[in-house]
Amino acid sequence: MNDLDHCLPDGTLRFLPTRLNRQPVIVLGLTADEMWVTVACTGISGFGLGVAIALLFQSIAMAPTVMMLCVGLGLFISGKLLRRYKRGKPATWLYRQLQWSIAMRWPFLTAWTGGSDLVARSCRWSTRRSHRL
Repeated sequence: MNDLDHCLPDGTLRFLPTRLNRQPVIVLGLTADEMWVTVACTGISGFGLGVAIALLFQSIAMAPTVMMLCVGLGLFISGKLLRRYKRGKPATWLYRQLQWSIAMRWPFLTAWTGGSDLVARSCRWSTRRSHRL
């Protein structure tokens, strides 16, 4: 078999696996980006809650303890929820859904999130053909 059998005349490949550019699942159905966003959000909220509890109980050790508990609980819950929501959908569904919701709620952020490329118009589509009997 010739080494150039897999190339088209213009230099592109005939076969390119679709899974090459997809992020692998790391923890409980979360990819690396989803995991780090979850860790950051739950860590910040857990630190705020931990500081409040530390002030209430007058123990500084409560802040990092509550923060770590919130991160663990957040990963567990978000892993289960996202796995359920993403089941049977394309790999980019979550990101397109987030882009769409940002484009609908905060239109000034669409250029930053890439949502300006989305079709965000809801109406009846027609083929401009008439039906005659």
